[in-house]
Amino acid sequence: MRDIHHALVLNMHQPPNNLEYLLDTREWETKEILFAYDRMPRVLWDYQDIARVHLSLSGTLLESLSNPEFQERVYGVVDCGKLLWHLQNERLFEILGTGYYHPVMALIPEADWDEQITRWRSMARHLFWRSQFNGFWPPEMGFDMRLIPHLKRAGYRYVMVDCEYVDPVGSMNWHELRYRPHLAEYGGEQIAIIVRDRELSDAQLAGMDYGWFYHELHERTKWCDFPPLVTTATDGDNGGWFRNVSDNSNFWTYFYRQAMEEIRAGHSSLRPTFITEYLDRFGTYGQVTIRRGAWNTDEHHGWDFHQWQGSWAQRDTMVRLHEISREFHTVAQATLRVGDPNPELARVINEAHWHLLRAETSCNFYWGEAWVHKSHTDLDNVAWHLGEARAILGDRLTAAPVPLAAADETAASADEITPEISPPEADEIATSSDGETISEISASESSAPVVEAGSTPTEPPITG
Repeated sequence: MRDIHHALVLNMHQPPNNLEYLLDTREWETKEILFAYDRMPRVLWDYQDIARVHLSLSGTLLESLSNPEFQERVYGVVDCGKLLWHLQNERLFEILGTGYYHPVMALIPEADWDEQITRWRSMARHLFWRSQFNGFWPPEMGFDMRLIPHLKRAGYRYVMVDCEYVDPVGSMNWHELRYRPHLAEYGGEQIAIIVRDRELSDAQLAGMDYGWFYHELHERTKWCDFPPLVTTATDGDNGGWFRNVSDNSNFWTYFYRQAMEEIRAGHSSLRPTFITEYLDRFGTYGQVTIRRGAWNTDEHHGWDFHQWQGSWAQRDTMVRLHEISREFHTVAQATLRVGDPNPELARVINEAHWHLLRAETSCNFYWGEAWVHKSHTDLDNVAWHLGEARAILGDRLTAAPVPLAAADETAASADEITPEISPPEADEIATSSDGETISEISASESSAPVVEAGSTPTEPPITG
């Protein structure tokens, strides 16, 4: 039998402080979500020789899972410290990079892309004890070709893209286009494109039988004269299929376990595969271009981002976000230019920055008009802190640029006083806990400490 390589990709995301809010209001739903995370490594332990899973975990989810206070609250339900430690298992999991606050990258200002990307990498390097992340998951699979240079600068090798938007540059048939990695180029930079099979992914999210899936794989790849890479990508913590606690009604215990047993028994040509390993063995094929778009939702195709900008209120909020972002970067650049060591200036710029990035959370736009007020609340905070920064800068905000002769000296001074733009380490974030808590992983389990969250929203989000 010809091997069929399968890349399983799961996106895990919770809005800022959403788990904490649900724990107070709908405790059972929080447990279902946590069980969905914890179930993965428990099922996969027995199949470390063959199971391969790609995971994207948003920065806001990692904040909650690594927060000692939250860990202590859910102790006895799920051991979040051990869960994060188990996700470090590189035999089972390839961790994908993403945007920290889970923004639709193609819709937010390009000036904010790099910080969303690098902020996530900073947290993930510490939590997962690795310096390299090869693949990138655009939140909501919202892709724009302009992302390519940004991703390459961050060290990414490949990016996930929905099959609906991939166009060949040369001649390429359907199965070549869908089941081989390709190269896309923008701004003089190239990146490997991994194509998501939309129809099979829909089945993965809704619930499927192993026999049906295996038959469908063979039918879709029967004309391939190359080792096919079939990629299915969905949320991994939403919907009853992933959250269901019944063994006969859950992706891991009903579908994936049977798939692993069939492979182990020699009855299946399905080969769970890490994308990085596939690229190492087989490389890419041909060049493609990618049209702007997102993945499909329950109600919309994704090509026009209607889910996130279909209403006047959504579009009006996005317009304001772009305006406030421009204002922030104008003030931030002036701060760099003047080189003022005033710690209060550093504080208000930091505050403005993380509020701006959090305002870009995709969930604020996903639920129609129900959550856009959350973006406006953050943008109000950005505007307030920019006002404080302007008051400190005074006339220097619009001062002429530094003469070229003094550029090097000014840059050096700016480097010395420029704050690290990162979420605030607010008092309400516990950096340690009294006594032994579940955030402390014993030395016998791992030498890797659990990293605490960097910022905590001041207002718990509602749920849709």
